[in-house]
Amino acid sequence: MELLLVTTASFAAGFVDAIVGGGGLLLVPAMFASFPNAHPATLFGVNKSASVWGTSAAAWQFSRRVHMPWASLWPAVVLALLGSLLGAWLVTQVSPTYFRQALPVVLLLVLLYTLAKKDMGREHKPKHALAMQRLIMCGLGLTLGFYDGFFGPGTGSFLVFAMVRWLGFDFLNASASAKVLNLASNVAAFGLFAATGHVWWHLVVFIALANVAGSVLGTRLALRHGSGFVRIAFMVVVSLLICKTAWDAYAL
Repeated sequence: MELLLVTTASFAAGFVDAIVGGGGLLLVPAMFASFPNAHPATLFGVNKSASVWGTSAAAWQFSRRVHMPWASLWPAVVLALLGSLLGAWLVTQVSPTYFRQALPVVLLLVLLYTLAKKDMGREHKPKHALAMQRLIMCGLGLTLGFYDGFFGPGTGSFLVFAMVRWLGFDFLNASASAKVLNLASNVAAFGLFAATGHVWWHLVVFIALANVAGSVLGTRLALRHGSGFVRIAFMVVVSLLICKTAWDAYAL
């Protein structure tokens, strides 16, 4: 029964992640509910091991259909890897309690801003020349890679929002580029968990396959229905993230 639950959750997580990020909202709680006595690091390790494959599949599909700004993405990928490793190390030294309490407030501001700017992200109109775009992308890779390693929830959604807001991407192109950076931070975190023995390899096979299947379906829907669909999905996922993170932070 536990395997069925986490495999189903992994499929749903891959589907959501491929469109706009936030799949951890589904898979992580399912992991903790199914294996309440397991070490949290092990459950996070299994989650990352699934999301690496699903995000890889989504990034590959997007790269074949969407123009990717590789000149800006490659250096940002390196910084996302480094940021994620630094964040994963830091979380072993200090508690992310304040992040947990601030996160629902930040997500609420993101949602309200997106709702207020009704035309934001509907058209793909990059704002900057290559040098400035690369600089901003590198900043996003480093900061949100660090956040993903240190804490994690909503990383993909933050990346999408930031690229729409500061780079002038539409939601579809932002989601495609976000997959590449999110993949880098996932790989770094997964590598750390694997190196420290916090991965259940017998479980990874099943949930990774399910995550890839969900990711393929989600990516195809995003590509078929375009930026408007991704924008709606973004607002739904962020709304759910607000509810989930607020409950985790403040429920007695």
